[in-house]
Amino acid sequence: MSSGSPNSAAPSRPPHCRPGVWPASLSPARLASRIRTDAPAGCRVALLGLADDLGVRLNAGRPGAAEGPAAIRAALARYGVAEPDDWAWPTIYDAGDVIPAPGTGPEALAQTHDRVTEAAGWLLDQGLFPIGLGGGHDLTFAFVRAAASRFPGLAGVSFDAHLDVRPEPGSGMVYRALIERCKVARVDVFGANPLVNSAEHVRWFESHGGRLRSGHLDESDAERNLPRLTKDFFVSFDLDVLDASHAPGVSAMNPAGWSTATATRMLLALAQSPRLRCIDFMELCPAHDPEGRTARVAAHMLLTTLRGLHFRFMALDTPSKSRGEKDRS
Repeated sequence: MSSGSPNSAAPSRPPHCRPGVWPASLSPARLASRIRTDAPAGCRVALLGLADDLGVRLNAGRPGAAEGPAAIRAALARYGVAEPDDWAWPTIYDAGDVIPAPGTGPEALAQTHDRVTEAAGWLLDQGLFPIGLGGGHDLTFAFVRAAASRFPGLAGVSFDAHLDVRPEPGSGMVYRALIERCKVARVDVFGANPLVNSAEHVRWFESHGGRLRSGHLDESDAERNLPRLTKDFFVSFDLDVLDASHAPGVSAMNPAGWSTATATRMLLALAQSPRLRCIDFMELCPAHDPEGRTARVAAHMLLTTLRGLHFRFMALDTPSKSRGEKDRS
């Protein structure tokens, strides 16, 4: 993926997308100076709303994740980010929300997946780093599928209480589908809860190269437990990896999940890797989120990722500048 700016002559929005709506409270003193909604020119990062929860409903989960992208945007607008010297931000293009296909069955889900893949692929082809905001976790399959087609042998890092290797369409299909259909090389899962994953699913996952990582990590141990990633990879952060005391507003609450501090340290480290190709934050369910607590956690995780990406871009830009100066000397 190019680290440069996208082509200013390209269409201003991916296919099948409607503009994302930012609250009026987003002021220049916060993130507004770094967010573009008209066109991607000059941006390095893109937000893509995955505003659908049909997959959750097909798997008999509690609905509401379709409102997740709007809730994350609203939570971001309330953060007082003033850009001090030691905390800079990449310029962000909000590509809007993918419009779900009409219907309530598996065929509609498959059509929505195709739309998500096309939109995510458009962003990658513009040289943008895509960040998905969800939305049911099945949409991760569609979102990552675009990267997998461009980066063969793609691996994955999942933060999730569930293995999500169901064979049937729905929110529990994501990693089985990525492994079987997209030839994802392997997935490392952090935070899987043994009480909510069947022995059959664990066997399938491990027999297909998946690796279960430590369930609970001390905050100081978080970065040391990251897998050694020498290939291109994606990250998917299902908010139900977090403890329900931190994140009650998800499709399936976790009574024994992670702390936000541990997750923050790991995301900051992962986002700095030049091998990371895309990331998403999934399963925010605002209808079950008292006082917007989980949305604020999601916004915090997203801002942490943006900070890591800023450090990544700085590291990528500096060597190329030095080489250019050396070549001219």
